[in-house]
Amino acid sequence: MEGAEVLLQLAIILAAARIAGEIVMHLGAPSVIGELLVGVVLGPSQLGWIHPNDFLRLLADIGIILLLFQVGLETNIRRLTAAGTEASVVALGGVVFPMLGSYFLCREVFEMPVLVSLFVGGAMTATSIGVTVRILKDVGRQNSREGQVVLGAAVLDDILGVLILAFLFQMSIAHEVGYGVLLNLVAFIGLFFVISPIVAELISSVLSRYGHITELPGLVATLIVSLVLFFAWVAHAVGAPELLGGFVVGLALSRRFFLPFGAKMAPDVAFTDQVRSEMGPIVQLFTPIFFVGVGLSLDLRIVNWESPFVWMFSLSLAVVAIAGKVMAGHLLFREPRLVRQAIGMAMVPRAEVGLVFAELGRVAGVLEGEVYAAVVLVIVYTTAFSTFWIKLFYRRYGESEALKDSD
Repeated sequence: MEGAEVLLQLAIILAAARIAGEIVMHLGAPSVIGELLVGVVLGPSQLGWIHPNDFLRLLADIGIILLLFQVGLETNIRRLTAAGTEASVVALGGVVFPMLGSYFLCREVFEMPVLVSLFVGGAMTATSIGVTVRILKDVGRQNSREGQVVLGAAVLDDILGVLILAFLFQMSIAHEVGYGVLLNLVAFIGLFFVISPIVAELISSVLSRYGHITELPGLVATLIVSLVLFFAWVAHAVGAPELLGGFVVGLALSRRFFLPFGAKMAPDVAFTDQVRSEMGPIVQLFTPIFFVGVGLSLDLRIVNWESPFVWMFSLSLAVVAIAGKVMAGHLLFREPRLVRQAIGMAMVPRAEVGLVFAELGRVAGVLEGEVYAAVVLVIVYTTAFSTFWIKLFYRRYGESEALKDSD
Protein backbone atom coordinates (compact mmCIF):
# COMPACT_ATOMS: atom_id res chain seq x y z
CA MET A 1 0.00 0.00 0.00
CA GLU A 2 1.36 3.41 -0.97
CA GLY A 3 2.19 5.92 1.74
CA ALA A 4 -0.19 8.51 0.31
CA GLU A 5 -3.11 6.09 0.53
CA VAL A 6 -2.33 5.37 4.19
CA LEU A 7 -2.27 9.10 4.89
CA LEU A 8 -5.69 9.47 3.28
CA GLN A 9 -7.06 6.59 5.35
CA LEU A 10 -5.68 8.12 8.54
CA ALA A 11 -7.22 11.49 7.68
CA ILE A 12 -10.61 9.84 7.11
CA ILE A 13 -10.37 7.85 10.36
CA LEU A 14 -9.50 10.88 12.52
CA ALA A 15 -12.14 13.17 10.98
CA ALA A 16 -14.91 10.56 10.93
CA ALA A 17 -14.15 9.44 14.49
CA ARG A 18 -14.37 13.01 15.75
CA ILE A 19 -17.63 13.74 13.95
CA ALA A 20 -19.22 10.45 15.03
CA GLY A 21 -18.05 10.96 18.61
CA GLU A 22 -19.62 14.40 18.76
CA ILE A 23 -22.91 13.13 17.34
CA VAL A 24 -23.10 10.16 19.70
CA MET A 25 -22.24 12.31 22.74
CA HIS A 26 -24.97 14.76 21.71
CA LEU A 27 -27.40 11.83 21.78
CA GLY A 28 -26.29 11.00 25.33
CA ALA A 29 -24.03 8.00 24.67
CA PRO A 30 -20.22 7.77 25.15
CA SER A 31 -18.06 8.92 22.21
CA VAL A 32 -16.34 5.52 22.06
CA ILE A 33 -19.54 4.07 20.59
CA GLY A 34 -19.37 6.49 17.68
CA GLU A 35 -15.70 5.72 17.07
CA LEU A 36 -16.40 2.00 17.08
CA LEU A 37 -19.27 2.45 14.61
CA VAL A 38 -16.98 4.42 12.28
CA GLY A 39 -14.71 1.39 12.09
CA VAL A 40 -17.66 -0.90 11.38
CA VAL A 41 -18.97 1.36 8.60
CA LEU A 42 -15.60 2.08 6.96
CA GLY A 43 -14.28 -1.46 7.37
CA PRO A 44 -15.11 -4.80 5.74
CA SER A 45 -18.46 -5.03 7.53
CA GLN A 46 -20.00 -2.26 5.41
CA LEU A 47 -18.23 -0.01 2.89
CA GLY A 48 -14.90 -1.82 2.77
CA TRP A 49 -12.98 1.42 2.22
CA ILE A 50 -10.38 0.75 4.90
CA HIS A 51 -8.79 -2.52 5.97
CA PRO A 52 -6.43 -2.97 8.93
CA ASN A 53 -2.76 -2.67 7.94
CA ASP A 54 0.53 -2.68 9.82
CA PHE A 55 0.73 1.11 10.05
CA LEU A 56 -2.76 1.52 11.46
CA ARG A 57 -2.16 -1.37 13.86
CA LEU A 58 0.98 0.36 15.14
CA LEU A 59 -0.92 3.61 15.72
CA ALA A 60 -3.72 1.65 17.41
CA ASP A 61 -1.17 -0.07 19.68
CA ILE A 62 0.21 3.33 20.70
CA GLY A 63 -3.36 4.47 21.28
CA ILE A 64 -4.15 1.58 23.62
CA ILE A 65 -0.92 2.15 25.57
CA LEU A 66 -1.69 5.86 25.97
CA LEU A 67 -5.30 5.06 26.87
CA LEU A 68 -4.17 2.84 29.74
CA PHE A 69 -1.67 5.56 30.74
CA GLN A 70 -4.61 7.96 31.06
CA VAL A 71 -6.61 5.37 33.01
CA GLY A 72 -3.71 5.06 35.43
CA LEU A 73 -3.24 8.82 35.65
CA GLU A 74 -6.90 9.33 36.51
CA THR A 75 -7.00 6.45 39.00
CA ASN A 76 -7.83 7.93 42.38
CA ILE A 77 -6.82 5.34 44.95
CA ARG A 78 -7.60 7.76 47.76
CA ARG A 79 -11.19 7.82 46.55
CA LEU A 80 -11.27 4.06 47.02
CA THR A 81 -10.03 4.32 50.61
CA ALA A 82 -12.43 7.20 51.30
CA ALA A 83 -15.37 5.11 50.10
CA GLY A 84 -14.23 2.42 52.53
CA THR A 85 -15.09 -1.22 52.75
CA GLU A 86 -18.31 -0.88 50.75
CA ALA A 87 -16.42 0.13 47.60
CA SER A 88 -14.07 -2.82 47.96
CA VAL A 89 -16.98 -5.23 48.43
CA VAL A 90 -18.75 -3.90 45.33
CA ALA A 91 -15.54 -3.95 43.27
CA LEU A 92 -14.69 -7.52 44.20
CA GLY A 93 -18.24 -8.66 43.59
CA GLY A 94 -18.23 -6.76 40.29
CA VAL A 95 -15.19 -8.75 39.21
CA VAL A 96 -16.02 -12.18 40.64
CA PHE A 97 -19.70 -12.45 39.66
CA PRO A 98 -19.41 -11.48 35.97
CA MET A 99 -16.21 -13.46 35.48
CA LEU A 100 -17.46 -16.66 37.09
CA GLY A 101 -20.87 -16.32 35.47
CA SER A 102 -19.41 -15.69 32.01
CA TYR A 103 -16.83 -18.45 32.42
CA PHE A 104 -19.52 -20.95 33.43
CA LEU A 105 -21.72 -19.85 30.52
CA CYS A 106 -18.91 -20.25 27.98
CA ARG A 107 -17.37 -23.40 29.41
CA GLU A 108 -20.35 -25.42 30.59
CA VAL A 109 -23.22 -24.21 28.40
CA PHE A 110 -21.46 -23.44 25.10
CA GLU A 111 -18.50 -25.82 25.67
CA MET A 112 -15.76 -23.35 24.75
CA PRO A 113 -12.05 -23.90 25.57
CA VAL A 114 -10.77 -22.78 28.97
CA LEU A 115 -8.70 -19.85 27.68
CA VAL A 116 -11.55 -18.53 25.54
CA SER A 117 -13.91 -18.76 28.51
CA LEU A 118 -11.42 -16.91 30.72
CA PHE A 119 -10.95 -14.09 28.20
CA VAL A 120 -14.71 -13.65 27.79
CA GLY A 121 -15.10 -13.64 31.57
CA GLY A 122 -12.25 -11.14 31.92
CA ALA A 123 -13.84 -8.77 29.40
CA MET A 124 -17.05 -8.81 31.43
CA THR A 125 -15.27 -7.73 34.65
CA ALA A 126 -14.54 -4.23 33.37
CA THR A 127 -16.26 -1.06 34.57
CA SER A 128 -15.56 2.13 32.63
CA ILE A 129 -14.87 4.81 35.21
CA GLY A 130 -15.01 7.49 32.50
CA VAL A 131 -18.52 6.53 31.38
CA THR A 132 -19.67 6.02 34.97
CA VAL A 133 -18.43 9.45 36.06
CA ARG A 134 -20.22 11.11 33.18
CA ILE A 135 -23.51 9.32 33.87
CA LEU A 136 -23.40 10.24 37.57
CA LYS A 137 -22.67 13.86 36.69
CA ASP A 138 -25.56 13.92 34.22
CA VAL A 139 -27.99 12.84 36.95
CA GLY A 140 -26.32 15.03 39.61
CA ARG A 141 -25.35 12.08 41.84
CA GLN A 142 -21.54 12.13 41.67
CA ASN A 143 -21.29 13.44 45.24
CA SER A 144 -23.98 11.19 46.68
CA ARG A 145 -23.22 8.23 48.90
CA GLU A 146 -23.86 5.71 46.14
CA GLY A 147 -21.85 7.85 43.73
CA GLN A 148 -18.77 7.74 45.96
CA VAL A 149 -19.09 3.98 46.43
CA VAL A 150 -19.40 3.44 42.67
CA LEU A 151 -16.41 5.64 41.84
CA GLY A 152 -14.28 3.96 44.48
CA ALA A 153 -15.32 0.52 43.25
CA ALA A 154 -14.64 1.48 39.63
CA VAL A 155 -11.08 2.47 40.60
CA LEU A 156 -10.41 -0.98 42.06
CA ASP A 157 -12.16 -2.61 39.10
CA ASP A 158 -9.74 -0.84 36.73
CA ILE A 159 -6.72 -2.06 38.68
CA LEU A 160 -8.00 -5.63 38.99
CA GLY A 161 -9.09 -5.65 35.35
CA VAL A 162 -5.66 -4.64 34.07
CA LEU A 163 -3.99 -7.28 36.25
CA ILE A 164 -6.39 -9.98 35.07
CA LEU A 165 -5.77 -8.90 31.48
CA ALA A 166 -1.99 -9.12 31.95
CA PHE A 167 -2.36 -12.60 33.46
CA LEU A 168 -4.60 -13.86 30.64
CA PHE A 169 -2.31 -12.38 28.01
CA GLN A 170 0.66 -14.23 29.45
CA MET A 171 -1.35 -17.44 29.52
CA SER A 172 -2.26 -16.98 25.84
CA ILE A 173 1.44 -16.66 25.03
CA ALA A 174 2.44 -19.66 27.14
CA HIS A 175 -0.58 -21.66 25.86
CA GLU A 176 -1.15 -22.97 29.35
CA VAL A 177 -2.80 -22.17 32.65
CA GLY A 178 -0.17 -22.59 35.31
CA TYR A 179 1.32 -21.23 38.50
CA GLY A 180 4.57 -20.35 36.71
CA VAL A 181 2.79 -17.79 34.55
CA LEU A 182 1.13 -16.30 37.60
CA LEU A 183 4.37 -16.10 39.58
CA ASN A 184 6.20 -14.40 36.71
CA LEU A 185 3.43 -11.84 36.41
CA VAL A 186 3.31 -11.16 40.15
CA ALA A 187 7.10 -10.65 40.22
CA PHE A 188 6.91 -8.30 37.25
CA ILE A 189 4.08 -6.24 38.70
CA GLY A 190 5.81 -6.06 42.06
CA LEU A 191 8.97 -4.78 40.40
CA PHE A 192 6.98 -2.21 38.44
CA PHE A 193 5.23 -0.93 41.54
CA VAL A 194 8.58 -0.46 43.24
CA ILE A 195 10.44 1.15 40.34
CA SER A 196 7.73 3.27 38.71
CA PRO A 197 7.07 5.71 41.61
CA ILE A 198 10.81 6.23 42.02
CA VAL A 199 11.22 7.00 38.31
CA ALA A 200 8.17 9.26 38.39
CA GLU A 201 9.53 11.16 41.39
CA LEU A 202 12.93 11.63 39.73
CA ILE A 203 11.40 12.88 36.48
CA SER A 204 8.97 15.24 38.21
CA SER A 205 11.78 16.65 40.39
CA VAL A 206 14.08 17.23 37.42
CA LEU A 207 11.37 18.80 35.27
CA SER A 208 10.08 20.95 38.12
CA ARG A 209 13.57 22.23 38.84
CA TYR A 210 15.05 22.58 35.36
CA GLY A 211 12.06 22.54 33.02
CA HIS A 212 11.80 26.33 32.91
CA ILE A 213 15.34 26.64 31.54
CA THR A 214 14.53 25.24 28.10
CA GLU A 215 13.13 27.53 25.41
CA LEU A 216 11.63 24.63 23.48
CA PRO A 217 7.96 23.87 24.27
CA GLY A 218 6.66 20.37 24.89
CA LEU A 219 9.42 19.10 27.19
CA VAL A 220 7.02 17.41 29.64
CA ALA A 221 4.93 15.72 26.94
CA THR A 222 8.01 14.51 25.07
CA LEU A 223 9.61 12.93 28.12
CA ILE A 224 6.36 11.41 29.39
CA VAL A 225 5.62 9.79 26.01
CA SER A 226 9.19 8.47 25.96
CA LEU A 227 8.76 7.08 29.47
CA VAL A 228 5.43 5.43 28.60
CA LEU A 229 6.84 3.82 25.46
CA PHE A 230 9.95 2.64 27.33
CA PHE A 231 7.92 0.98 30.07
CA ALA A 232 5.68 -0.54 27.40
CA TRP A 233 8.81 -2.04 25.82
CA VAL A 234 9.91 -3.37 29.20
CA ALA A 235 6.47 -4.95 29.69
CA HIS A 236 6.72 -6.64 26.30
CA ALA A 237 10.26 -7.80 27.04
CA VAL A 238 9.09 -9.76 30.08
CA GLY A 239 6.09 -11.24 28.27
CA ALA A 240 3.32 -8.97 29.58
CA PRO A 241 1.07 -6.80 27.38
CA GLU A 242 2.59 -3.42 26.48
CA LEU A 243 -0.41 -1.57 27.88
CA LEU A 244 0.59 -2.60 31.41
CA GLY A 245 3.65 -0.35 31.06
CA GLY A 246 1.46 2.62 30.17
CA PHE A 247 -0.89 1.90 33.06
CA VAL A 248 1.78 1.79 35.76
CA VAL A 249 3.45 4.98 34.50
CA GLY A 250 0.11 6.78 34.65
CA LEU A 251 -0.55 5.34 38.10
CA ALA A 252 2.88 6.39 39.32
CA LEU A 253 2.48 9.95 38.01
CA SER A 254 -0.96 10.36 39.54
CA ARG A 255 -0.94 12.76 42.45
CA ARG A 256 -3.21 10.31 44.26
CA PHE A 257 -0.85 7.34 43.93
CA PHE A 258 0.51 5.84 47.12
CA LEU A 259 2.22 2.78 48.48
CA PRO A 260 3.73 2.39 51.94
CA PHE A 261 6.20 5.06 50.79
CA GLY A 262 4.04 6.52 48.04
CA ALA A 263 2.81 9.65 49.81
CA LYS A 264 6.39 10.92 49.92
CA MET A 265 7.30 9.66 46.44
CA ALA A 266 4.23 10.84 44.55
CA PRO A 267 4.68 13.79 42.16
CA ASP A 268 3.38 17.18 43.30
CA VAL A 269 -0.07 18.37 42.32
CA ALA A 270 1.14 21.06 39.91
CA PHE A 271 3.29 18.62 37.96
CA THR A 272 0.52 16.04 37.69
CA ASP A 273 -1.86 18.70 36.43
CA GLN A 274 0.74 19.76 33.87
CA VAL A 275 1.14 16.15 32.71
CA ARG A 276 -2.62 15.80 32.38
CA SER A 277 -2.90 19.06 30.44
CA GLU A 278 -0.05 18.40 28.01
CA MET A 279 -0.76 14.70 27.48
CA GLY A 280 -4.50 15.15 26.98
CA PRO A 281 -4.37 16.19 23.29
CA ILE A 282 -1.87 13.42 22.49
CA VAL A 283 -4.06 10.76 24.11
CA GLN A 284 -7.15 12.16 22.37
CA LEU A 285 -5.35 11.96 19.03
CA PHE A 286 -4.30 8.31 19.28
CA THR A 287 -7.08 6.59 21.24
CA PRO A 288 -9.82 7.07 18.58
CA ILE A 289 -7.56 5.19 16.17
CA PHE A 290 -7.65 2.21 18.53
CA PHE A 291 -11.45 2.24 18.84
CA VAL A 292 -11.91 2.67 15.09
CA GLY A 293 -9.44 -0.20 14.68
CA VAL A 294 -11.65 -2.42 16.81
CA GLY A 295 -14.52 -1.66 14.45
CA LEU A 296 -12.32 -2.34 11.43
CA SER A 297 -11.39 -5.74 12.85
CA LEU A 298 -15.08 -6.68 13.06
CA ASP A 299 -16.19 -8.30 9.82
CA LEU A 300 -19.86 -8.72 10.53
CA ARG A 301 -20.44 -10.21 7.08
CA ILE A 302 -18.80 -13.49 8.10
CA VAL A 303 -21.04 -13.80 11.13
CA ASN A 304 -23.93 -16.15 10.51
CA TRP A 305 -26.76 -14.05 11.93
CA GLU A 306 -29.22 -16.85 11.23
CA SER A 307 -27.30 -19.13 13.57
CA PRO A 308 -29.03 -19.70 16.93
CA PHE A 309 -25.58 -19.69 18.54
CA VAL A 310 -24.94 -16.00 17.82
CA TRP A 311 -28.19 -14.82 19.38
CA MET A 312 -28.25 -17.28 22.26
CA PHE A 313 -24.64 -16.58 23.21
CA SER A 314 -24.75 -12.78 22.89
CA LEU A 315 -28.07 -12.40 24.70
CA SER A 316 -27.20 -14.80 27.50
CA LEU A 317 -23.78 -13.15 27.90
CA ALA A 318 -25.45 -9.73 28.11
CA VAL A 319 -27.77 -11.01 30.86
CA VAL A 320 -24.83 -12.45 32.82
CA ALA A 321 -22.76 -9.28 32.30
CA ILE A 322 -25.51 -7.01 33.59
CA ALA A 323 -26.71 -9.30 36.38
CA GLY A 324 -23.18 -9.78 37.72
CA LYS A 325 -22.65 -6.06 38.26
CA VAL A 326 -26.14 -5.52 39.69
CA MET A 327 -25.60 -8.41 42.11
CA ALA A 328 -22.38 -6.76 43.27
CA GLY A 329 -24.35 -3.69 44.31
CA HIS A 330 -26.77 -5.83 46.28
CA LEU A 331 -23.92 -7.19 48.42
CA LEU A 332 -24.28 -4.05 50.56
CA PHE A 333 -27.01 -5.54 52.73
CA ARG A 334 -27.15 -2.58 55.12
CA GLU A 335 -27.99 -0.11 52.36
CA PRO A 336 -31.58 0.49 51.19
CA ARG A 337 -32.68 -1.55 48.21
CA LEU A 338 -32.82 1.43 45.82
CA VAL A 339 -29.29 2.50 46.77
CA ARG A 340 -28.00 -1.02 46.14
CA GLN A 341 -29.79 -1.10 42.80
CA ALA A 342 -28.36 2.28 41.79
CA ILE A 343 -24.83 1.17 42.67
CA GLY A 344 -25.15 -2.07 40.71
CA MET A 345 -26.57 -0.34 37.63
CA ALA A 346 -23.82 2.29 37.62
CA MET A 347 -21.19 -0.48 37.53
CA VAL A 348 -22.53 -1.98 34.28
CA PRO A 349 -20.83 0.15 31.51
CA ARG A 350 -17.72 -1.60 30.09
CA ALA A 351 -16.62 0.77 27.28
CA GLU A 352 -12.88 1.21 26.72
CA VAL A 353 -11.56 -1.31 29.26
CA GLY A 354 -13.87 -4.05 27.98
CA LEU A 355 -12.86 -3.33 24.39
CA VAL A 356 -9.20 -3.54 25.38
CA PHE A 357 -9.88 -7.04 26.74
CA ALA A 358 -11.69 -8.08 23.58
CA GLU A 359 -9.04 -6.68 21.24
CA LEU A 360 -6.13 -8.29 23.07
CA GLY A 361 -8.04 -11.55 23.03
CA ARG A 362 -8.40 -11.22 19.26
CA VAL A 363 -4.74 -10.28 18.73
CA ALA A 364 -3.67 -13.24 20.86
CA GLY A 365 -5.78 -15.52 18.67
CA VAL A 366 -8.08 -16.50 21.54
CA LEU A 367 -11.27 -14.64 20.58
CA GLU A 368 -12.26 -15.09 16.96
CA GLY A 369 -15.22 -14.92 14.62
CA GLU A 370 -18.67 -15.06 16.15
CA VAL A 371 -17.39 -15.19 19.73
CA TYR A 372 -15.34 -12.01 19.28
CA ALA A 373 -18.24 -10.24 17.56
CA ALA A 374 -20.64 -11.26 20.34
CA VAL A 375 -18.30 -10.00 23.07
CA VAL A 376 -17.90 -6.62 21.35
CA LEU A 377 -21.66 -6.33 20.84
CA VAL A 378 -22.29 -7.01 24.55
CA ILE A 379 -19.72 -4.37 25.53
CA VAL A 380 -21.35 -1.87 23.19
CA TYR A 381 -24.81 -2.69 24.53
CA THR A 382 -23.86 -2.36 28.20
CA THR A 383 -22.09 0.94 27.43
CA ALA A 384 -24.55 2.58 25.06
CA PHE A 385 -27.73 1.84 26.98
CA SER A 386 -26.47 2.29 30.54
CA THR A 387 -26.81 6.05 30.22
CA PHE A 388 -30.48 5.77 29.33
CA TRP A 389 -31.63 3.18 31.86
CA ILE A 390 -29.76 4.86 34.75
CA LYS A 391 -31.31 8.23 33.88
CA LEU A 392 -34.71 6.54 33.70
CA PHE A 393 -34.10 4.97 37.12
CA TYR A 394 -33.32 8.32 38.75
CA ARG A 395 -36.19 10.02 36.98
CA ARG A 396 -38.53 7.49 38.56
CA TYR A 397 -36.94 6.96 41.98
CA GLY A 398 -34.69 9.99 42.45
CA GLU A 399 -37.09 11.67 44.87
CA SER A 400 -37.46 8.62 47.10
CA GLU A 401 -36.43 8.94 50.73
CA ALA A 402 -33.77 6.22 50.43
CA LEU A 403 -31.90 8.05 47.66
CA LYS A 404 -32.42 11.48 49.22
CA ASP A 405 -30.87 10.27 52.45
CA SER A 406 -27.74 9.20 50.55
CA ASP A 407 -27.01 12.74 49.29
